[in-house]
Amino acid sequence: MNTLRILVDAPDYAPGLQALQNLPGVEVDVVPGAEETRELPARQLRDQAVLFGTYPPRNFHDLQALRWIQITSAGYTQLFGLDLPAKGIRATNALGVFDVPIAEWNIAMLINLQRDLRGMIRNQDAAVWDRDKRFQEEIRGRVIGLWGYGGIGRETARLAKALGLIVHVLVRNGVSPRSNVYCVPDTGDPDGNLPDRVFTMSEKEEFLRGLDFLILAMPLSSQTEGIVGESELRAPPRQAHVLNPARGPLIQEAALLRALREGWLAGAVLDTHYHYPLPADHPLWRMPNVILTPHISGSSLSPRYPERIWDIFLQNVERFQNGRPLLNELTADQLRG
Repeated sequence: MNTLRILVDAPDYAPGLQALQNLPGVEVDVVPGAEETRELPARQLRDQAVLFGTYPPRNFHDLQALRWIQITSAGYTQLFGLDLPAKGIRATNALGVFDVPIAEWNIAMLINLQRDLRGMIRNQDAAVWDRDKRFQEEIRGRVIGLWGYGGIGRETARLAKALGLIVHVLVRNGVSPRSNVYCVPDTGDPDGNLPDRVFTMSEKEEFLRGLDFLILAMPLSSQTEGIVGESELRAPPRQAHVLNPARGPLIQEAALLRALREGWLAGAVLDTHYHYPLPADHPLWRMPNVILTPHISGSSLSPRYPERIWDIFLQNVERFQNGRPLLNELTADQLRG
């Protein structure tokens, strides 16, 4: 077996590193993981066949022997422009790592909205005793619409069905079983059986008209940027809410602000934004029908994060060595943006 040289530029996880070093036929070189791209010594890159990290180094051209890159994020825009398919370099991402926490965030926000938890907390701060009926609602029987049905959508659907919600899904080509995609054991909907109804893009308006909650669960790409605009925000019932734990620019910013000001929707919950950090003078901060969270629905600070990304990588190293399909492999079309 030829030695597989691996450069690790990923978050520290001692059990994972030890397991990697114990694999037969691998030689491991470690650099301190960084949350930004930077230049690495050319001599350290020249013979590496595998790169495991968040961002490719600025001197990516020095990775002359590279055959596969595993990134530690689900998003992969940092790979755009590297021309990986033409160079014969395979790429895999961390899809599935954040399914559980983001799905839990989705459910938590649904309950917050349905019971107006924000209003109750304001009453508490002001010592107001108010038992209004809006604080006594329930989510059972409500319709959630998942725009996209990858891992986050599937785990959200599993939790939602357990709580008695009706699950509608909007996808391009229908829902089917998934294979060679990372999934935390006993989560999600691997067989694609949970949705009560599946809509395709030609049925988008019908999908939107029947919702209580719209949850965006798709990646950001050149095809999806701004996919939710004025017509999409006007289509749901006025009592509906939109939740965006995916990427801020999926929704056109001006259209969202107008929808919230003019009451096309009841409100929004946003974990992903148009600017990082969101400026203090941004109007979203002061809108009473908006809940903002600072991009923490799938936080990389969770202790489960390094455990899961290393789990993906270790499984993929063994698959790579044995010529088996890799988990979460990105297609040439995806890598083109």
